[in-house]
Amino acid sequence: MNLEQEAAIAAPSSTVWSILADVERWPEWTASMKSIRLLDGELRVGARVEVVQPKLPKAVWTVSRLDEGSRFDWTAHSTGLTTVGRHSVEPSATGSRAKLGFEQTGPLAGLFGLLLGKLARDYVAMEMAGLKERSEATR
Repeated sequence: MNLEQEAAIAAPSSTVWSILADVERWPEWTASMKSIRLLDGELRVGARVEVVQPKLPKAVWTVSRLDEGSRFDWTAHSTGLTTVGRHSVEPSATGSRAKLGFEQTGPLAGLFGLLLGKLARDYVAMEMAGLKERSEATR
């Protein structure tokens, strides 16, 4: 399963990035998250992040890519499934362009897509809407 949402945000990319990279505060602006806790102190490559979401088991994600100010990816592994979450922002003529999404691979990816695909799409849409609203209110 591969899922991506993209949106124009009327705020500078630095504002959007500061909100996106402050992962522990995500539950303040999206109901798709109950709690997020950095287990290794800061968002950096190799850092682990505990994520608790409604209707899903707790997961530990590992930051696999960090381009400061523009992008981070994190990866979670479970039996038969690897999920890579992608988060990016870039400047645009009207403010910023943000992308959120994830890709799942492994023998259980198809089953996950069938059982929880709608929930996953709803959560990514909620996250994008919350990021846009928080960023535009902050600018």
